[in-house]
Amino acid sequence: MALLSDAQIEQHLQGSDWRREDRAVVRDLTFADFAAAIGFVDRVAEAAEAANHHPDILVHGWNKVRLALSTHSEGGLTESDFALAERLDALS
Repeated sequence: MALLSDAQIEQHLQGSDWRREDRAVVRDLTFADFAAAIGFVDRVAEAAEAANHHPDILVHGWNKVRLALSTHSEGGLTESDFALAERLDALS
């Protein structure tokens, strides 16, 4: 899978809640409570398994989740990252 150019990445990010950090795209989410945050993480895990593409997930505070997507085997961002980002947006 080919790495995306900077211009392609910026195009994907327009109008989204994701931002670029180095070789990844990142999104921070806040939930009503810890149980809601973990419920979201469970839904993310199911979607990631179905896509065979797995984000880095950080649960912090008592209600915050950070997702980071990158195609590690390619060393950066590919269409797979943005396809999964779109799928995960539908879960929040």
